[in-house]
Amino acid sequence: MLLTSVCAWAQEAPKREFRGAWLHIIGQGQYAKMTPSETQDYLRNVLNKLDSAGVNAIIWQVRPQADAAYCSDLEPWSRWITGEAGKAPSPLWDPLQFMIDECHNRGMELHAWINPYRVTSGETDKPAAGHIYYEHPEWFLKYADGKIYFDPALPESRDFINKVVRDMVTRYDLDAIHMDDYFYPYPVKGAEFPDTASFARYGAGWGDKGDWRRHNVDLLIEQLHATIQSTKPWVRLGISPFGIWRNKKSDRNGSETNGLECYDALYADCPKWTAMGWVDYMTPQLYWQLEHKAASDLVLSYWWNNHANGRHMYYGQAVRNVMDHRDIPDTLNPTQLNHKIELMRELPNVHGVTWWPGYDVANNYKGVLDSLSNNQMRTRALCPAITWLDSEPPAAVTNLRFYKNKLETEITWDPILTIDPMQQAVRYVVYMFKEGDPIDLNNPKAIFKITNKTSITVPALNIAQKHKMARPPGTTYVVTALDRCNNESLPSNAITVRF
Repeated sequence: MLLTSVCAWAQEAPKREFRGAWLHIIGQGQYAKMTPSETQDYLRNVLNKLDSAGVNAIIWQVRPQADAAYCSDLEPWSRWITGEAGKAPSPLWDPLQFMIDECHNRGMELHAWINPYRVTSGETDKPAAGHIYYEHPEWFLKYADGKIYFDPALPESRDFINKVVRDMVTRYDLDAIHMDDYFYPYPVKGAEFPDTASFARYGAGWGDKGDWRRHNVDLLIEQLHATIQSTKPWVRLGISPFGIWRNKKSDRNGSETNGLECYDALYADCPKWTAMGWVDYMTPQLYWQLEHKAASDLVLSYWWNNHANGRHMYYGQAVRNVMDHRDIPDTLNPTQLNHKIELMRELPNVHGVTWWPGYDVANNYKGVLDSLSNNQMRTRALCPAITWLDSEPPAAVTNLRFYKNKLETEITWDPILTIDPMQQAVRYVVYMFKEGDPIDLNNPKAIFKITNKTSITVPALNIAQKHKMARPPGTTYVVTALDRCNNESLPSNAITVRF
């Protein structure tokens, strides 16, 4: 069902665009009820649907509360995978490695999503046996919300979180480490975060406790950046902050909004992190409708565009908010999907979108998957290049060739060999053109497939159907390589297959 618009989709999608989807495990009870095999089948199905919607990056939650949805010697297994904290899956499997493999096999990126400070999810929740909490209880604080947190003021807390990240980045082929909006906890009315003793110990010279708390978070972000860069310099660090930095009534540089401020409530000075070069991308959570009185998505879209600080900006959008609200007056659109995507693509410093949650896209909430796959994101897109980490493209693909029979054709090429990890080809882009048409690599309609393999199989029937011809046409292919920072090589030689 396509409920997005009664008007024709007028805007062509760009060739380069981040199209992410968050897949959280916290609060998701289905995984504990499934066998590992059932979980894997479920996740493959979700990924296939997101792939059909144009998604090219998965943000997969692997550490929701100082636990691990992967094999770790540092933290216990997450209860959101097995139903019991500290209990390993049986038979043993590694959800993070599985998701890396499945995403990379589809030409998608995998961003490992961690929550830095949160340890428990409520008053009755307890860390699993063997958790670092029991070895070093002095590192932790319990807030009025009933949850236990690492004390952000302690160097030991920061060092342990960095140790976890270094271990993950070292052992897994990640594209990015990602954190969302949970830094200092969301405030409980009338309750002070219990860090008085830490302020007395570490707050010398800080007259304002808020400034000191922001400094503590800054130290973590800076240290994480240094840890990642010293381990695998192509792995990015991304943050998804609460959508309001500061209201203009609090700061003349703030937005024309009237809501909770991540600067003052969560002690997260997010624009500073991109300005300092500690963070590679920002994904502000713009979860309000365009005309919201207190926090207009329209207002905030322009504000964050103006505060990108030379780093990538991917707008976080809540699927249900987008699909539940009609477009602003003077249009016939029953949802705000078209408007928000068109706005995003018009803003010069915005490089894409991330959907919350990805499950709603996969479940086709109010036709969102149908609309994305048939309209707004019907062509494939390459993730934007991270040129401040590396701007040199990989070597060109060589020896493009094909093997053909009556039913299918195998297109294959030689792998790119290099000892420089920054120049390794991690994905290939296969372009397809009708024989005789100009080869235009700037045209996203020509992208046939993005793959991490060095060959693809093309059924003859599918080619004929794609071009709506009674008999298969001659088809020309070229292939390019993408390195770890999404720089694209020059094209290979062209080959033409005739049937």
